[in-house]
Amino acid sequence: MSPGRFITFEGGEGAGKSTQAKLLAEALSKRGLDVVMTREPGGAPTAEQIRSLLVEGEAGRWDPVTEALLHSAARREHLVHTVLPAIRRGAWVISDRFADSTVAYQGAGQGVTAAQLDQLYRLIAGDFQPDLTVILDLPVAAGLKRAASRGGKEDRYERMGVAFHERIRASFAAIASANPKRCVVISATADPASVHRSVLAATDSRLGARGIA
Repeated sequence: MSPGRFITFEGGEGAGKSTQAKLLAEALSKRGLDVVMTREPGGAPTAEQIRSLLVEGEAGRWDPVTEALLHSAARREHLVHTVLPAIRRGAWVISDRFADSTVAYQGAGQGVTAAQLDQLYRLIAGDFQPDLTVILDLPVAAGLKRAASRGGKEDRYERMGVAFHERIRASFAAIASANPKRCVVISATADPASVHRSVLAATDSRLGARGIA
């Protein structure tokens, strides 16, 4: 059995992560690969219950460390019940957000220290890391405008202010710089089809995702 792979999509609000994750999942499925598409926070029944606590409600409802703990609890459930079982059976797992979002949002955005976040991650995931992380980069103003057009009640992070989102964008750039073998940065300013072509090219280049068809 061929080993499974784990691909994560990261970036600020409105960057198109969900769209690009879906497009990549469809493209890889057409090649004959077993593909599981998932998301964070969420991706497992118990983790989805935690999701509503994090993405809805008032912007300041949680202490930053408490918030990081909630994300970590949801991530543990996601890994145990969805990600790791799928990879073990040889599937390619594509996740809309993973641990880099916690580093950016709760770390750079809200001030939880790198040491605290690293401790939490090692507790729930050990040495496990994505095989590829696609960071979609978009200017903050453009991203927030796109996000506002979606509507819905999952807008807690969108309401945290421009300075917060600028720190997040800078953090994702720093994550990519520190992890060049794992991360690829793709501009999200183009139309979705063009961005998808760049994502697929990066996936093929980094992981050889030619499939079995």
